[in-house]
This record gives sequence, C-alpha cells and structure tokens, in this order.
Amino acid sequence: MMKKRMFKPVATTALAVLLLGLFSFTTSENSETSRRYFEIAKNLEIFATLYKEVNTYYVDEVNPNELIKTGIDAMLKSLDPYTNYIPEDDIEDYRTMTTGEYGGIGSVIGRRNGKNIIIMPYKDFPAEKSGLKIADEIISIDGINVEDKNTEEVSKLLKGQANTTLEIEVKRHDQDETIHLPIKREKITLKNVPFHGMLNEDVGYIKLSDFTTGAGKEVKSALKELKEQGAQKIVLDLRGNPGGLLNEAVNVSNVFIDKGLEVVSTKGKVQDWNKTYKALNSAADTEIPLAVLTSDRSASAAEIVSGVIQDYDRGVLIGERTFGKGLVQATRPLTYNSQLKVTTAKYYIPSGRCIQAIDYSHKVNGHAEKVPDSLKTAFSTRAGRVVYDGNGIAPDMTVEREELSPIAVSLMAKGLFFDYATEYYYENKDEKVVPKTYAISDQQYDEFKEWLSDKDYDYTTNAENTLEKLQKITATGRYDENVKTQLEALETAISHNKEKDLDTYSDEVRHLLAQEIVSRHFLSEGIIEASFKEDPDIAKAIDILNDQEAYQEVLTKK
Repeated sequence: MMKKRMFKPVATTALAVLLLGLFSFTTSENSETSRRYFEIAKNLEIFATLYKEVNTYYVDEVNPNELIKTGIDAMLKSLDPYTNYIPEDDIEDYRTMTTGEYGGIGSVIGRRNGKNIIIMPYKDFPAEKSGLKIADEIISIDGINVEDKNTEEVSKLLKGQANTTLEIEVKRHDQDETIHLPIKREKITLKNVPFHGMLNEDVGYIKLSDFTTGAGKEVKSALKELKEQGAQKIVLDLRGNPGGLLNEAVNVSNVFIDKGLEVVSTKGKVQDWNKTYKALNSAADTEIPLAVLTSDRSASAAEIVSGVIQDYDRGVLIGERTFGKGLVQATRPLTYNSQLKVTTAKYYIPSGRCIQAIDYSHKVNGHAEKVPDSLKTAFSTRAGRVVYDGNGIAPDMTVEREELSPIAVSLMAKGLFFDYATEYYYENKDEKVVPKTYAISDQQYDEFKEWLSDKDYDYTTNAENTLEKLQKITATGRYDENVKTQLEALETAISHNKEKDLDTYSDEVRHLLAQEIVSRHFLSEGIIEASFKEDPDIAKAIDILNDQEAYQEVLTKK
C-alpha cells in the first residue's frame, strides 16, 4: 500500500481561480493585461499540481525546501545573474554583504593543507587586538574541536552577538604548545576605504573597495587627511570594486562634483520608481587633479562614479574598461522572512548613456550576448568628448595588464608564498620593514629558491597543453613520421624548466613574495602599500597628474 505524504497546499484550482478573478477584476479594461494574468494563474496552477505529483509519487523522499529553491533559482537565472531568491537562512549573509556589518572577531579564515587558519585579521578589530596572527591554525572554539570542520562551519562558530566572549585555541608556527585566547566579539563594520596614504610628496591615494553604508563619508575623510598631509593631486582606486549601494555611489561622486549636479537616473517598468539622483551636498573639492583607476572587475556603483567623473571631465580614467553592469536591484519582502532581490531598472549616467554590456532581454540559444558595436550610441561629455554606451566605461588612458607568469600562479595557488613568508617572519621578527620600499635581496631570493627545492610547484604551460592536444590528434590519425618528429622537437623546445623560470620571472616572483612578507607586519594595508612600486596603473596616474598640460589635453580633446 502506498503511503501518502503529508501535503496540504491550497487547493490548486481554487488558487488559480482566485488569482484569475483578482487579476481580471483589476484589469478588466485591458484585455492584453487580462490575458497575461490568465497565463500567470494557469502556470501557477501547473507548478502547484506538478509539485504535488512529484511529492506524492517520486521514488525517494523529496526535500521540499531544496526542490522548490532549485526551481526558483533556475527560473530567476533565466532572467539575469542579479535577480536572486534569498531564503531566511541566508538573510544574515545578505545583510552583511550590503551593510558591511556583522557580529564577530574581524578576520578572514581559510583552509590550507587540511588546516583551518587565520588568513588575514582586520586591523583594529578583536582578532588583531587579541593577538591572533596570520597563519595561526585554529584548533578549537569554545572547546569545540574544529580541525575537521569546513570553513563555513568555523565561520559560524566565530560569529555571534556583539559583546559576547569566546575562547579560541590556536597553534602558532614558532610555538610547540597551543595558545588559548579570549576574544570579545564586536559589531564588525568593514571599511569601504581599507587604505589611504601618500604615493609621493604631493600625490595622495585612496583605495575604495566597496560601496556599503558610509562609503562617501570615508572617501571625504580620506581626502581631507591626505590634503592635510600635502596632497595636491589624488588617485582614486576603483579597481576590483564590485559596487554596492546606489546612494553611496551618489555620495562618493559628490565628494568631487558640485552640489545639484545629476549623478545617475534610473528607468524601469514601474514608472513611479524612476528617479534622478543629484549631488545633495557641497563638494569636498571640485578642483584637485584626479585620476581614477578602473579594471574589468570595477562594476555597478564603481562604474557610476567613474562614469560621472568622465562625463563631467572631472578627472582622467586610467586602466581597463569596466565590467558593464548598468542594472539596478531592489529587495522585495516575501513570506516566511525570505526576500527577492530583483532587477528593477537600468541606470543612466549624466551624459545619458547606459553602461550595461550584456543584453539579457534578447538571448541566443539561451545565452545572453554583449551589445554589438553596431547598436552602441555616441554621447558627449560636458567638454564635448565622445563616449559610448553599451559596454561599461572605457578609460581615457588604457593600461594593458600582463597576466601573471605560470610559475607565479603555481606558487600562489599552492600557498608557497604564504608558507615561506610565515617561516621567514618568525625567523626574522625583528627585521625593519617599510612597505613602500621593501624588496627581496639576492641572498634572500637564493634562500627562497633553496627552500622550494623539495616543494611541489610544477605546472603545465598553455603551450604544453596545446602540444599535448596535437600529440593526441596525431596518435589517432595517419600522420607520417616527419610530423611526429617535428612535434617531438617542439616538445623539447617549449618544455619548461621550473628552476629556470624562477630566474626568468624573478622580478615578478620577488614582488609577490615581498608583499606576502610585508603583510605579516602590516596586514592587508601593507600589501596595498607594497604593491605601489610595481603597479603600472599607478605609475601612469602619477605621470599624467605631474604633467598638467597633458592632463588638461586628455580632458578637453574631442
């Protein structure tokens, strides 16, 4: 006898009739709208009856939460990547992402070599203040052994209500016995500006990594401090910034442009939601020469700010074309404390252009494609410079970024920079380190190469991968011996030697190793500062800011 599962949905037919009646009543004057709502009601009924049949007859037990969420996720994925369902269990993570706030100890943790370790404690937060250091292995939290737990499980144990205390047991590289550290959780508010400082005697630098609450105030405060330190020119770094709150994009723009100027407008299906956002406050500085750094991972709010700076000819954009996300999302409450994050509009910057790069409304074989060049429209900045919509923000000065060498990628992926820096730090704790100028000496580099001698950091280059494919093709086909001989000769020619690569790419490897060592002394701020001397975008920014004639020519050239 088949056992029926407990399933008491609203009667599906009644649900459909109710919905259809409601929609027909409110839209009786519009037959097209009525037809559309009939389709909605019909498909809701199909969905409900389908689920009932699966729940009743499927051979194995069905988890209703997982099954429905899978269906919802697949449905929303067909629209765009930014329209998402947020169940009650994920609300806290979503709130952390949008506000930058959570209750915890303020540290990035990760799993390396089968161990849960401290990757990076945030400066001035409980983890750092209690004495936790990079590479400390987490053994237990409040007496709960976490050696076999995954990162997500460890993170949940570390988070909690502010002002509550936990005890964390860690093993440190230079000590045999474990260390027990009491830590009081705090309300952790992640900084939007993780670093600001002077690049030289008159050029200030502001790294803006996010657009959570307070981003505009942080940029304004950083600018004020830098000017007090002698900054007469500013580099605003938006590289890798994924965006965030729309109102903070307005606030950051307002730091550099006059009160009352348009920053961005939104246009969507619900006309009552369409809005034009203007700078509401007096600008902090509308004259100071400004260079904005962008990358292909600068998105959303970061693109609004860079676009505003470009449209008003307020500063020079340097780096790469931005990501091209010109879509606005809003959250809508759902039942049972869940939410829907839904794309409601597109945003348009002052020149009138929308920078959305991918057209999700027209898909080919289920795949959305970029707006073709033929459909892009020309617009003008305030000074008359020609700019285009449809593909992010193009920089005024492009800097081609070289990819990391295969050996650098391998050393990084296998955690060998990290492990060596940890050992080196504990053996040289009294070393005087200045982030801006720190460099790996020849002797130190030879020691690093010796340390690597028994480590596994082999890798396969792109050329070797291509050659392997050719060899497989020739092995299954009829090719003469001459072809095979040529492939063998090619294999010999392109075969990499990892020891030789350490010398060929020594500048790059030394620079990355230096950043890792500096982080042991100055955390993430040190990494940022140590990167300056080998950063082509920053070098280009300093050059153009120091040549005001060239700077003005970029901003006025039509």
